[in-house]
Amino acid sequence: MATAPLIIFTIFALFGVSSLTAAAETPFVVAHKKASLLKLKSGTERVSVSIDVYNHGSLAIYDVNLTDDSWSTEIFDFVAGNTSNSWEKLDAGSHVSHTFELESKVQTTYYSAPAVITFRIPTKSKLQVAYSTPVPALETLAEKTVAYKLDLKLLAQYGSHFSLGLIVYLFVRIIFSPSAKSSAGNAKKRH
Repeated sequence: MATAPLIIFTIFALFGVSSLTAAAETPFVVAHKKASLLKLKSGTERVSVSIDVYNHGSLAIYDVNLTDDSWSTEIFDFVAGNTSNSWEKLDAGSHVSHTFELESKVQTTYYSAPAVITFRIPTKSKLQVAYSTPVPALETLAEKTVAYKLDLKLLAQYGSHFSLGLIVYLFVRIIFSPSAKSSAGNAKKRH
């Protein structure tokens, strides 16, 4: 009777190992898209977009095409580069990068969609598709509010005073606060 669970466990283990082996013999494409804003002295703002495509699998991919058509021409002017690129081959364990620059024309919060990557693998005839990570919302030409930052000089000058005050406060609080055990013990003695 004890051998039946052992046989079932062995069968599941073999299926798990075979599926891991099959998964290891495929390409695994990961694409990371990032955008950064640079305010120019002329009052305009540049958006620099970079897309990195990684092949983390064990097979090379072919006919790799990257397309990022999520940038509206009503909001952005193209300054340098274009939104698409292609590579003949991307070996296993390697990566490629593509960059382009835009200039913002409108003050807005803009949400860019992920870039689309299409590629072929030798074991399948169907075109494969992958998507990049999306870019967080971009606030173009926005009035930036100044955030209050903790001044390191102020922290160095008064940090020890604050720490000492906090330690004294906690010590006094511990000494003068009744504990739950002593309150319960006093209640039992009264009855």
